[in-house]
Amino acid sequence: MAGAGLALLAAAAPALADVKAGVDAWSAGDYARAVVEWQGPAAAGDADALFNLAQAYRLGRGVEIDNARARQLYEQAAALGHVKAADNFGLMLFQEGEQQKAMPLIQAAADRGDPRAQYVLGLSHFNADYAPRDWTRAYALMTLANGAGLPQAREALAQMDTYIPQAQRAQAQSLARELDAGARAQRQTELAAAELGSRPAAAAVLAVATAPAPKPPVVTVAAAAPKPMGLPPAPKPLAPAPAPAQLTLASAGKGSTVTPVPAALAPRKQGSWRVQLGAFGVAGNADKLWSQIGSHAALAGTRKALLPSGSLTRLLATGFSSEAEAGRACAALKREGKACVVAGQG
Repeated sequence: MAGAGLALLAAAAPALADVKAGVDAWSAGDYARAVVEWQGPAAAGDADALFNLAQAYRLGRGVEIDNARARQLYEQAAALGHVKAADNFGLMLFQEGEQQKAMPLIQAAADRGDPRAQYVLGLSHFNADYAPRDWTRAYALMTLANGAGLPQAREALAQMDTYIPQAQRAQAQSLARELDAGARAQRQTELAAAELGSRPAAAAVLAVATAPAPKPPVVTVAAAAPKPMGLPPAPKPLAPAPAPAQLTLASAGKGSTVTPVPAALAPRKQGSWRVQLGAFGVAGNADKLWSQIGSHAALAGTRKALLPSGSLTRLLATGFSSEAEAGRACAALKREGKACVVAGQG
């Protein structure tokens, strides 16, 4: 048995040496040589070599940019337990429109403290897209991503501030500390497992440090003219959350409910002022929100308008006779925690 163990170590040594030689070449700017060094170990199933090759194809260093090949290599390395490969594979899936398949990987990466995954998961919890609506968790995740220096997170937080009540933002700070502590503990556990496993931890560290990972999408809250960045398809926007099952007004007695006014019974408004209720990457989500909020008393007599805006679909209630009337309706919605903005005349 001892002899067999020595044979395995001897067989692993050249592969590890080739991976490190490739890292050294990469660090020296000799990307083509680095790719050559990694090809053999990658073909033999070395997770670090697979991850490094994926980075090379993603960045177009030493080889032509080939996102399909990079994705394949990330997936292979992830299947072998390479954590960073799994993180990047999940982000690529999300950016390429396979959000449902990506979310388990995004969740795992966020749990480990990856700021890009925290950003994406935070948006998902805010929008109730691909994750349950949870504004406190959304704000906590975005706070962590911002603390890690992700510029998109800083912008998203500033926009979330206009929608999420102060009490929930305060709760989010405590939750952010809990999530951060959990991520630190998980990273320590994984590092210990790597040191005890068959894949040397030193090689993993070298592999991770070779190149930057893909950037997350940039998202705008209810923007009339968002500026999509990153890989296609365009990322989903932050948007108002769906209306609660019961509608309440601050002017009503505590705990009382207000019956929505059916649109068919309300006099049709003829004005040209509009209130924007959200902007969505998936047009069906705009219809879904209107089905929940369109019968609200503040919107009685208005008409639904879906306005394409770049890669987004804006949902507007139109028909208000003046800016003041539109403002009063929006204020009534905001008192109940619903997001909106007066969008001018159409």
